[in-house]
Amino acid sequence: MRYLLTVVFVPGIFLPLIAQAQIDPVKRELFQFGYNQPLEGHGPLSGYAFYYYNKPQFIETNLTLRLAVAPVYLDSELGISQALGPLTDFAIGLAGGGFADDYYEIRQGKFFQEESFTGNGGQLSASIYHLFNPNQRIPLNGVLRGEVAYSAYDRDDTTAPNFMLPPDRTSFNVRTGFRFGGKEPLLAPDVAMELSVWYEGMFRMSSGTYGYNGDREVEPSSHLMWGRALFAYTLPHRKDNFMLSITAGTSADADRFSAYRLGGVLPLASEFPLSLPGYYYQELSASRFILFNGIYYMPLDSAKRWELTLQGASAAVDYIDGLNQPRHWNSGVGGGLTYHATSRAWLISMGYGYGFDAIRPGHGRGGQSVGILIQFDLERTKEPFRNPGDNSPWYQGLQGFLNSFQ
Repeated sequence: MRYLLTVVFVPGIFLPLIAQAQIDPVKRELFQFGYNQPLEGHGPLSGYAFYYYNKPQFIETNLTLRLAVAPVYLDSELGISQALGPLTDFAIGLAGGGFADDYYEIRQGKFFQEESFTGNGGQLSASIYHLFNPNQRIPLNGVLRGEVAYSAYDRDDTTAPNFMLPPDRTSFNVRTGFRFGGKEPLLAPDVAMELSVWYEGMFRMSSGTYGYNGDREVEPSSHLMWGRALFAYTLPHRKDNFMLSITAGTSADADRFSAYRLGGVLPLASEFPLSLPGYYYQELSASRFILFNGIYYMPLDSAKRWELTLQGASAAVDYIDGLNQPRHWNSGVGGGLTYHATSRAWLISMGYGYGFDAIRPGHGRGGQSVGILIQFDLERTKEPFRNPGDNSPWYQGLQGFLNSFQ
């Protein structure tokens, strides 16, 4: 059950939910919960439960505090607006706790618990955020982040006695990118648009081999390059909501700790979730990929409280060495029901997913899973019919841009 006590992260790739390409100017208080359960086979338990808090004008008018708090993990950042100039912000971050660097070995649909282990640690970061196009409706932001991270590995109860763990290590990481637009940290934002490109380099003080007789390797450095195009919109009259995205990435010297991990449906597990309905969480380990994803919320009643949820995803994957699969294309679909409170302060969504190409030893192909997602927006409870994001200049700009086409 320890997997349910942390915010879930994609090990070694994307920063957690708190990481953004700019300081968020909107006050937020959110509780998020997500859980996926496979219906056949045996995969790692996957879920998250965390409290997200963003407070502009924290103590001073130019300070913004962001927190993501889970039972055994804390991720924090203090942003200083205009610290390096009128368009350039600076931020320092501190994160740490248990289980964020856990590793799950999954090969061709089989979860090898004897080759999986616990990872704990912490990190200290410094970030620079720069706005390139002031006074424009949709912002173009750049980010440069440096990070020192430490990971310590321990055996689980099921880790094989003769399986040698990787050495504890310190890593120096750098990340840079550009984001045009953005997406709020919500399950179903009313409107969003993003075009972004990113690079992340990981430079490890300890590398070498581990496993059974040194049969797998930790690279001294890994390099990731990826990008995303995303669009979300709510139809003005019917209130149907949809979100479409394309995410693609490549890498150099990727290993098990830096590979892209695709699978499962946990939309707030990372800043760039790589969702595939019906698959285990992080089932596929890729050196290169392109992922197409879409989700549609269709109201079922006049009050717009009940919604039919439809989702589809398909990915072309090049696997890292040692975790290959026969097919490069992997696809899945899902559906379910979502219920909103009258005030829109909270929602609960329950769904089913089917992975067409997921390998299930003893069952052939076809993976099934069920899941639940809960979002509680404490800001809406204070002013029931106000969307906190409505006060964001970027939100108003995008909404005005889209309205110009009507």
